[in-house]
Formats: sequence, C-alpha cells, structure tokens
Amino acid sequence: MTLFFKFDFNAICQIVLEQTLKDNDVKYKTIGFGEIEVLEKLSKDKQAALEAALSKYQIDIVENQKSILVQKIKDTIIDMVFNEDTVVNVKSSVYLAETLEHSYGYLSNLFSEVTYTSIEHFIILQKIEFAKQLIIKQEFSLTEIAFRLNYSSVAHLSTQFKNTTGITPSAFQRIITKRRELNQQNNQ
Repeated sequence: MTLFFKFDFNAICQIVLEQTLKDNDVKYKTIGFGEIEVLEKLSKDKQAALEAALSKYQIDIVENQKSILVQKIKDTIIDMVFNEDTVVNVKSSVYLAETLEHSYGYLSNLFSEVTYTSIEHFIILQKIEFAKQLIIKQEFSLTEIAFRLNYSSVAHLSTQFKNTTGITPSAFQRIITKRRELNQQNNQ
C-alpha cells in the first residue's frame, strides 16, 4: 500500500527545532523562521549536544555572517513560494531586497559566492518543487498552479518544469494518476 502525504516544510522544521531545543533544555525566543535567540549562555558541551541532536534532522547551526544571510535568503524565498499567506505582487528581486534590507545586487553576488548557484535558479527549483506538491494534491489545475506561482502562462511553467525535471507537468500528472490507479488495484 502506498500512502500520499501533504506536509508543510516550514511547520515541520519549526516543530522539530522547538522540540529539540526543549529536549536539550535550551531557553530561547523565536525571532523568525530559522532564527532564534538563545536566552542563556550555552556551555560547549550543551551546544555540542544541541548540534548533534539537530544534525539527525539535517539542521545545522549557522555561525558566520555570510552563511547566515544566505540562509535568510533561502528562508525568504521558501516562504515567498510555499506560504499561501505571503502574497508577493512585486518582482522577487524587489521583495528580497526590501525584506532583507540589502541591495539585490549584494544579495545575488553573496548567494552565488556561497552556494555556487544563482538566486533565480534557487527560486525556480522551489517553484517547481511546490508545483509538484500541488499537482500531487490534485486540488488545482495547471492554470491555477501557474497563477499561484506567478508564472505569466502555463507554457512558461511547463518550460521551467521540463527544464528542471525532464518531463512536462502534464506528464508528471499522468504518472501520479497512473501510480494511484495501480496502488488502488493492488490494494483491492
């Protein structure tokens, strides 16, 4: 039997982070997604234990300023793409610059320097990942998905989807539908 899951990456990460901090008896205050203020001085042993506990979930404590800002860029992009409450009616470059209070040129250069890829490429990857989730949910048409992700047309979404995944969104839909049918047949 195959089960399909709907999940929110941001919520899962936040829950895991908060639970791990509580389990390690760390007093903290949440500042924003992926950013907390520790309300006490951590001993080296306590910090090492916290880092070990978080590493099980592929969560790292980021300490240098460049990496912190790159992580904020990633978090802002993920929030911009995945969070339905975040409505972005401006270009992503303007949104990032205003949200992170740095020029887009600076953010773009820093991101490329640290990650060896562009902000634009990272945004496309996140949009395609979200498009795949929306297709799997079967709640939206491709037109609605293209609109939700601020694509100018379904053709534009399809081109980026195919360039990223190797198949069109329609082919992806057919694969998901076929898998569901096979799973239903196998479960009968």
